[in-house]
Amino acid sequence: MVWLIGKRRGKKIARIEITGAIASETRERVLKALKTVEKQKWKALLLRIDSPGGTVGDSQEIYSALRALQQKVKIVASFGNISASGGVYVGMGAEKIVANPGTITGSIGVILRGNNLERLLDKIGVSFKVIKSGPYKDILSFDRELTDEEKQILQALIDTSYHQFVQTIAEARNLTRETVQSFADGRIFTGEQAQNLGIVDRLGTEEEARRWVAELADLNPDYTECVNIGEKKSPLQRFLPGRSEVDTNLTLKTTRDWLKFELETNGQPLWLYRP
Repeated sequence: MVWLIGKRRGKKIARIEITGAIASETRERVLKALKTVEKQKWKALLLRIDSPGGTVGDSQEIYSALRALQQKVKIVASFGNISASGGVYVGMGAEKIVANPGTITGSIGVILRGNNLERLLDKIGVSFKVIKSGPYKDILSFDRELTDEEKQILQALIDTSYHQFVQTIAEARNLTRETVQSFADGRIFTGEQAQNLGIVDRLGTEEEARRWVAELADLNPDYTECVNIGEKKSPLQRFLPGRSEVDTNLTLKTTRDWLKFELETNGQPLWLYRP
């Protein structure tokens, strides 16, 4: 945790990084960091997002916290290599958004996946006996196909979540719902295309986003530095100032990490870009 006092804090910018899939660990870390920004009365926040998205509820909670913080702190989001789906949703919590021309963004939509292993289980002679209180209690069970009624229930769930996504973007970017729906069909687009669609304010690097948020907070961009808030550091890094580390638990780098994420979020609606 970083604590700066008085004038020193007033001449610096808080920086929070959201990297990898957005799930409960990300939410807990980011919300804690945002509380620190509020309590320490920072004037400006640079939000760096490099994420394919994640779970709906976690993305919504981060977005809501950012919107509330906007009343006290100038916030600019910088979209990195990829800021798609839930990454876009979280970015809507910033006052302004900057993206690289080639940033992969968009993928505005909702997906819910279940696994049907019925044929495999039949081959190996495994079956399940289910006692349930209602006909839909075992919806999305992996040992059977969905019924038509279950498909309708889940589609209504996805549609509701999708409309929440569209409404949030429309309000945050001052667009009509019809305009947002015209491109919110799951497609991805570049940062340059996103600017033309009204999702992004400016094209530029994280450095340019830093300078912009400094200007918005009436700070001199030539002399204003960023301070990372809420990052976990190894014992070695505490003795090596100037180097930062993103918590590897928040970054899906391997097949095993993706499998873990799939298992943890199975049956949950996701705002997640799936290449």
